[in-house]
Amino acid sequence: MSGTNAGAEGQPMSGSRTRELEGLLLTPRGLRMGRVRFADRIESLEVEEEPGPRSGRSPLVVPGFIDQHVHGGGGGDAMDGAEGVRALARHHLRFGTTALLATTLTAPWESVLAALRGVAEVAAAPGPDEAVVVGAHLEGPFVSPRRLGAQPPHAIEVKPERVREVLALNVVRVVTLAPEVAGALESVPEWVEAGVRLNVGHTRGDAETVEAFLAAVRAAGGRAGATHLFNAMGGIEGRAPGPAGALLGDPDAAIELICDGHHVAGAAVRTAWRAARERLVLITDAIRASGMRSGTSELGGRTVSVVEGAARLEDGTLAGSMLTMDAALRGALESGVPLEAALFAATGAPARYLGLDDRGSLTPGARADLLVLGPDLHVQQVFLAGRVVGAGE
Repeated sequence: MSGTNAGAEGQPMSGSRTRELEGLLLTPRGLRMGRVRFADRIESLEVEEEPGPRSGRSPLVVPGFIDQHVHGGGGGDAMDGAEGVRALARHHLRFGTTALLATTLTAPWESVLAALRGVAEVAAAPGPDEAVVVGAHLEGPFVSPRRLGAQPPHAIEVKPERVREVLALNVVRVVTLAPEVAGALESVPEWVEAGVRLNVGHTRGDAETVEAFLAAVRAAGGRAGATHLFNAMGGIEGRAPGPAGALLGDPDAAIELICDGHHVAGAAVRTAWRAARERLVLITDAIRASGMRSGTSELGGRTVSVVEGAARLEDGTLAGSMLTMDAALRGALESGVPLEAALFAATGAPARYLGLDDRGSLTPGARADLLVLGPDLHVQQVFLAGRVVGAGE
């Protein structure tokens, strides 16, 4: 399904030594005080049976963040080719993202394919100081030309030959589709057979159209979700629930959410969490300017202005985010999502949706992609397969 080289990222590191971390651990049973021992993989956990009071000085020890929707960062963009992907992977690793899906933009078809080839190249040969690129998220061009958001105007129909060209690259794990686009519904079985997750996004379809699409994915044995819920799909009304209402009401759909204080209001974040619970998936939707507070950048060939942490096109349209995953975690908490739920939404939930069984959980045998977070939930240490790498500020 993805172009990831399992030998490069999955084999034990020769000479790796056992380490130990103590603190408040995010375990499969919830937050518990305890200790984790690990080399390149987790060896054992010792945890208290019941939740206890957390010391204000106790660090949090959690699995590495998994970002299934990130366009850029550190000056790099997934559309730049392999070097752009490596730049964004280096940037986001510093802030706790240990695995990610490099995410494309709507662009001319050959540019999309070239970008996917660049993602596949990096996935097959991960660098030592880069988040592991476990595949690509194809966001566009199979979207509504009337719900582009900040996407460039290159939306196209879903044709069988285009699906085959994408799948031949063996790198896409998630594809964003507008269900009403010609060919989208008919393409479901082929995507599902290849193990690709199908996200609904950038759509003007009504609730009934989205529900029919989700049912088709389920009938084919696949998994479906929402691309950045509420954004580029409209809101919810009592007699017109729209895509957001259909997705929140579905029992299985994974729900991406951007918690940067700009894309989704706090009340909407709380509503999404209360409806989705363990289906909630935090993402960054970050662009190459990730980390900037102000200045000028670029997205899809268009100028983006960054003012007070928000990126916008000249017409005021939000153009991705400046987030890193640690900031997304803090944003979710500020909106009222409980700590344990927000941590799971940044780790276990995306791992489960993407089928990454070897990460996203503090369990023996899992990759030792680990984070130490301070009381302020900033990243203090990052371990990638048990090896210490640099952390951001």
